[in-house]
Amino acid sequence: MPAGTSRIPGLHRAIAALSAVVAAACLVACTPGGAGDGSPPSSEPTPTTPTPVPPTPTRDVEVRPGSLPAPVAPVAPTRLAIPSLDVDMPVTDVGVEASGQMELPVDPAVAGWYRYGADATSTSGRILIAAHVDAIDYPIGPLARLRDVPAGETVSVTAADGTTRDFVIQSLTYYEKSALPSDELFARGGSSALVLVTCGGPFDSTTGHYRDNVVAVAVPQ
Repeated sequence: MPAGTSRIPGLHRAIAALSAVVAAACLVACTPGGAGDGSPPSSEPTPTTPTPVPPTPTRDVEVRPGSLPAPVAPVAPTRLAIPSLDVDMPVTDVGVEASGQMELPVDPAVAGWYRYGADATSTSGRILIAAHVDAIDYPIGPLARLRDVPAGETVSVTAADGTTRDFVIQSLTYYEKSALPSDELFARGGSSALVLVTCGGPFDSTTGHYRDNVVAVAVPQ
């Protein structure tokens, strides 16, 4: 055999062995993780059945119309009578002056009903009627005699709908105008009552007004 030829088979065997190692290394590198390493396969969690959600309870809701009821027009008093004092006078509705005081008819023979309070047929709140005692160019008014009304006397109020309602005088009080209990006398709630107001007490010539208010409170008969 020629020189050097005896080494070729050994070289071939070395190259074959090396190729086997490289092929084995490539096989391991390309195998998915864990494959061929002899370890047991990983276990996956067992799926569980979700807890059923209870149904949402239902409730019947009353449905009402969205429109508001029509306001009821007030029934104005049109006449005031106190038979024992010979008082019988017309009543007109009045509001509030720019000064914040209650308006009053200029003529003392005409009384004013405060239209923002209770009306002639109200079963709660104060029906407030007032009049001047006197005025320039007018005679003394009928309600000037209010200071003489006794407790227990009957007062009649005629309404615009033609009905008449009787009240009984419960109290008669003089208040200095600065101490008039307006919140009480103009109350829109509470028990029903008729409040009659006029001027009284000494006359103050410097202001042109009487010092006091005479207030009679009457309750439904």
